[in-house]
Amino acid sequence: MQTADQKDRYVSTFEGLEKAMNGKPASPIRTLRREAIDRFAQLGFPTRRNEDWINTSVAPLTKIPFEPVRGDDPRGVTPRQVEPFTFGLACTHLVFVNGYHAPELSSHPALPDGVRAGSLAAALESDPELVLAHLARHAPYKAHAFTALNTAFIQDGAFVYLPGGATLETPVHILFISTARAHPTVSHPRTLILAEENTRGTVIESYVGIEGAYFTNAVTEIVAGENAIVDHYKLELEGPEAFHIATLQTRQGPHSNLSTHAISLGGGLVRSEVNALLAGEGCEATVNGLYHLDGKQHVDNHTLIEHAEPNCTSHELYKGILAGASSGVFRGRIHVHRKAQHTDAYQTNQNLLLSDNASVNSKPQLEIYADEVKCSHGSTTGQMDRDAVFYLQSRGLGLELAHQILIQAFAEDLIDRIRIQPVRQQLIRMVMEKLEHARQS
Repeated sequence: MQTADQKDRYVSTFEGLEKAMNGKPASPIRTLRREAIDRFAQLGFPTRRNEDWINTSVAPLTKIPFEPVRGDDPRGVTPRQVEPFTFGLACTHLVFVNGYHAPELSSHPALPDGVRAGSLAAALESDPELVLAHLARHAPYKAHAFTALNTAFIQDGAFVYLPGGATLETPVHILFISTARAHPTVSHPRTLILAEENTRGTVIESYVGIEGAYFTNAVTEIVAGENAIVDHYKLELEGPEAFHIATLQTRQGPHSNLSTHAISLGGGLVRSEVNALLAGEGCEATVNGLYHLDGKQHVDNHTLIEHAEPNCTSHELYKGILAGASSGVFRGRIHVHRKAQHTDAYQTNQNLLLSDNASVNSKPQLEIYADEVKCSHGSTTGQMDRDAVFYLQSRGLGLELAHQILIQAFAEDLIDRIRIQPVRQQLIRMVMEKLEHARQS
């Protein structure tokens, strides 16, 4: 199926959903959804002629006739299937199946007064003014086709709200599960996280799959108010046949501190955009990522950190481990606006190639329009350090064990920055299991 035909297919599906709404109460986001599908129809799917997509082709995605899954379809997911993805955490778990909230699979311990964590669809009904003040106001759907597509198909999603002064002692875990047993499916998970002034909280987003080929097209918006502290973790752990396209957009107020860590271990074709806007003076942003690939996996990481106000700091570290015939992309950009004096920003991308057939394309960038700044960036790509291997062998370790120790240390340098111990431990196990799988294949 050609790209234009597939675009028309999504537009036709949208029209069918709108027609089914006739006779029902008008959705408060109906106008937004219509504007988004019209924009998607104008943009179409990106091609390699687009500079931002020059290293990644979405042609394989456009050739598959993915079918949407209705919210009232039988889900067939059991609590036993969910349990391995909860990290053993005693916290709020919001479970979504094919983009729709599954309350029977979720757990809702008591939250502090005023804090909300639940369905976006329910929040739109109960407090539309709060939600609509931010939903689709930050992620730029008019410029990005996949963000426009997600916005057009907003039906449900996750909503986390921290009112002024609130503190979350335990994380909120948002778990998106995709299923595709009978035929390839598509879902459009949407997440909105609002942390008002003087708040503190942690949110985990996990993406997993159960069987088959499917397409996850996700958008997350995070707004951190003045003096807010937000820790965010995105874990992409999907199946080998999965397509995963995602955009994360953050906006920070004065003196806020927001950190996001993106871990990508699964998926066949993955494109992840992280856009951080430091919109308040004196705020701090941390944008980190780890991608571990084997087989023919392809993962494309695009980041943009915008320093729009003075006296802000940003830290960025992305690390890649690539085996088999996998391929990776890192394109990171730090943009310092003219008024953003006294910016302190650094960006680093490090890649470890474990086979002759693995490849990576790395392009860190700085765009600086202010005078008084401290900015740096760097990129390294190479194979195992022979001197380090020799040193470990000279201490009596075998070659395979020496390789394993060095790779684990390379990954743990980033994973150790995750503050939730059960998540750290499980991710290290998954990295080592993936290495063992690559070694045996």
